[in-house]
Amino acid sequence: MPEAARCAKTSGGARNTDDRELVRRAQHGDKEAFEQLVQRHHGRVFAVAGGILKNREDVEDISQQVFLKAYFSLKRFDQRAAFSTWLYKITVNECWDLLRKKKVRPLMYESELSEQQAQTYMATEQKGEKAPDVSDELEIRQQLDHWLNCLEERDRTLLVLKEVQGFTVEEIAEIMGINGNTVKVRLFRARQKIAERIRRKKRAAGISSEAVVRKQDGGTS
Repeated sequence: MPEAARCAKTSGGARNTDDRELVRRAQHGDKEAFEQLVQRHHGRVFAVAGGILKNREDVEDISQQVFLKAYFSLKRFDQRAAFSTWLYKITVNECWDLLRKKKVRPLMYESELSEQQAQTYMATEQKGEKAPDVSDELEIRQQLDHWLNCLEERDRTLLVLKEVQGFTVEEIAEIMGINGNTVKVRLFRARQKIAERIRRKKRAAGISSEAVVRKQDGGTS
């Protein structure tokens, strides 16, 4: 599991407790409490937006809009969900609103999948060559960004939320507005696609190395 995800898991309970108190205070007009929420979550909001949008200026603009929207909507937030989940749902929605305004058509998910359909699909896929564990490949952010570029926008968002930000499947489902089984299948497909790209790159690197060796052998014979 990436370091960011481990940190999110170990500090999640305490942070949620602190968030609830800060939200309560902010809802009663404590601007300093809201500033603390901004400071606490700005980095992750920026990362989530960056997983959807490619333009840094857009990411910066969206990050500001997210906290503005959260500030003016805070009194309606009933804390049934974690503040972070609510905030990142706003982030995703704001990103997709921007893409729609730019006439970038969001790719639609397949119909919502039941638990049985999800298990059947993944069991069928796993009958073929087993995908390698790509967790080590995703450990370094630079590598992650490279491999995420091969994914559709929504799948990239799902993988960022899961592997980088450490959200649970249930939290991702709430943020993205889809059911948990669909999240599982989309994550499975995304990992499979990245794994296949890694295999191709390794095969290509092996072929290139063999060609160099043959050339060197030919030159010395």
